[in-house]
Amino acid sequence: MKLTVVGGGSTYTPELVDGFARLRDTLPVEELVLVDPAPDRLELVGGLARRIFARQGHGGRIVTTGDLDAAVDGADAVLLQLRVGGQAAREQDETWPLECGCVGQETTGAGGLAKALRTVPVVLDIAERVRRANPDAWIIDFTNPVGIVTRALLQAGHRAVGLCNVAIGLQRKFAALLGVAPAGIHLDHVGLNHLTWETGVRLGGPEGEDVLPRLLAEHGDTVAADLRLPRPLLGRLGVVPSYYLRYYYAHDEVVEELRTKPSRASEVAAMERRLLEMYADPALDEKPALLAKRGGAYYSEAAVDLAAALLGGAGSPYQVVNTRNRGTLPFLPDDAVIEVPAAVGPKGAAPLPVPAVDPLYAGLMANVTAYEDLALDAALRGGRDRVLRALLAHPLVGQYAYAERLTDRLVAHNREHLAWA
Repeated sequence: MKLTVVGGGSTYTPELVDGFARLRDTLPVEELVLVDPAPDRLELVGGLARRIFARQGHGGRIVTTGDLDAAVDGADAVLLQLRVGGQAAREQDETWPLECGCVGQETTGAGGLAKALRTVPVVLDIAERVRRANPDAWIIDFTNPVGIVTRALLQAGHRAVGLCNVAIGLQRKFAALLGVAPAGIHLDHVGLNHLTWETGVRLGGPEGEDVLPRLLAEHGDTVAADLRLPRPLLGRLGVVPSYYLRYYYAHDEVVEELRTKPSRASEVAAMERRLLEMYADPALDEKPALLAKRGGAYYSEAAVDLAAALLGGAGSPYQVVNTRNRGTLPFLPDDAVIEVPAAVGPKGAAPLPVPAVDPLYAGLMANVTAYEDLALDAALRGGRDRVLRALLAHPLVGQYAYAERLTDRLVAHNREHLAWA
């Protein structure tokens, strides 16, 4: 089995490699190809990756290359984890929206739109090259904004599934709080990427006992603190929103916080510099503890599970993924990309039935889906007016004066990445 990681020079990659090494019985990788346009980073990451495999007794071959076509040739699955513009572009995404009183974040709001505009054309070009090399290959998208990027891939006819680590992270936290094994927790997880709610926490599987009321009663303070949301809000909702909902439920509070502290991009850039220094140490043969602070917790477990299921291996039959709605949420278009539990196998991901969704959540999902429609249109066809329409539709922007100012700033900061600008 050959797997290719596009963006293999990322400091995330040792987390993924560690998962491939530990879970080799679930996903028997014979050849792992790391492809990246940055040779210096790729050399450091590739060296550590080989040492991780050797330490854990994995017999697979690790190849590093800057040649995308060679990397995807014959690949059974291709994982996308790229960042167009790097941390410098992320820094911009997190700062210029604040000038207009809007959240500055790399996947949500105006910054998320900028990332989508930079990313979708690049991902579609990569996907076409994957299709030419092996039309049966699966594409697993971890590249943000996952919902919009996955929708672009599916709309273009690619064999693609989107992946996010929010659900697996909550599954692990809930399992620890309840004192059960993570595999014994099934989440009633519903929404769009980075816009999700846990409406049930079930023991044993999709039909198991719902212990969410117990979780909130016994551990609500801990859950609320992790989400940085008020405990009374969780009590009123009766569900657990993802931490990204804080951008919606406490928008102005978050804006004030972001204006008074260093950007997450600057923190991550400093962390990446330190990680790359560590990766250069020939004695290092395991992922360092610092990597846990980089983000992407449990990414490797989720990626291995998904790839194994898609490729007919031992992956879990039910997984939270990003895939086509196809009537699952009747208030959204069939071609919308939703994030829900699905039955995953060699034919792809089929969403499990979802109980009726409270209008409090359904309304916001519909609003953001409309924004994603317009965002994808802007990413595919370009033009200032399409960018403005997407921003007007986003619930974190909305006002015309804000949308005008944000559009000007988005275009000014991203000209080198926008063919039409």
